[in-house]
Amino acid sequence: MKISRIEHIGIAVKSIEESLPYFENVLGLKCYNIETVEDQKVRTAFLKVGEVKLELLEPTCPESTIAKFIENNGGKGGMHHMAFNVEDGVANALAEVEAAGLRLIDKAPRKGAECLNIAFLHPKSTAAVLTELCEQPK
Repeated sequence: MKISRIEHIGIAVKSIEESLPYFENVLGLKCYNIETVEDQKVRTAFLKVGEVKLELLEPTCPESTIAKFIENNGGKGGMHHMAFNVEDGVANALAEVEAAGLRLIDKAPRKGAECLNIAFLHPKSTAAVLTELCEQPK
């Protein structure tokens, strides 16, 4: 697998509107995109720091993975995942890491925010870091 860069760092928040003032007014970053990803039951906001993006993740319902993460983290949210851009494609990367014995959350790529093809690796086999693999669609 060829990783070209950190694509983004996912941060779980209870409310994008309540969280943005810290990132924009204190850190001086600018939110450039807010969108809802229906199948993941999440609303996202993106900010850039150099070439790396921060993705704020707000649950859209109590059953979402992000809502459960926030609940399990004392209701406070926090860093949720690290995403890497893979140059040889998410499907190829999944096959490679599965052959290496890593546990997959996604067996095949799916659509994520910003139209990326994505897949997640289970933190039990990735040094306790929920890892997302990303690629721009062809």
